[in-house]
Amino acid sequence: MKHSETQKFALAAIALALVSGVAYAQTTKLDLGKQEYLENCAVCHAPSGKGGGPYVDFLRKSPPDLTQLTKTNGGVFPVNRVYETIEGANVPSHGSRDMPIWGQDYRIKAAEYYVDVPYDPEPYVRARILTLLEYINRLQER
Repeated sequence: MKHSETQKFALAAIALALVSGVAYAQTTKLDLGKQEYLENCAVCHAPSGKGGGPYVDFLRKSPPDLTQLTKTNGGVFPVNRVYETIEGANVPSHGSRDMPIWGQDYRIKAAEYYVDVPYDPEPYVRARILTLLEYINRLQER
């Protein structure tokens, strides 16, 4: 093979790889909110959001049915209340709370990931919580 034929072959191989990658990306949809929910929430709230996950026997109080939040709030998804519950900033320092304070957990994860880089953890925390909120909103029974 001549040098120019090798280049053409390489370009064709790269083009094929790119087209294959685009086709794969189009067929596999990444759902970050669902992934976040399944990793952090489903153990208590169950994959369906209705409660009764595998950790429910270890809790003092049953987790709420997340599919009914809109219904019990007059038909409007309670974005602020759910955000604050997940983020956990308004929890008294010596108060009790059954649900983990995910905002703090996300800040710790950001610090571990960005250890050598200056960063602001708040956009990272906000993005993860908003992604989760969007998924919980899709779980609502309407």
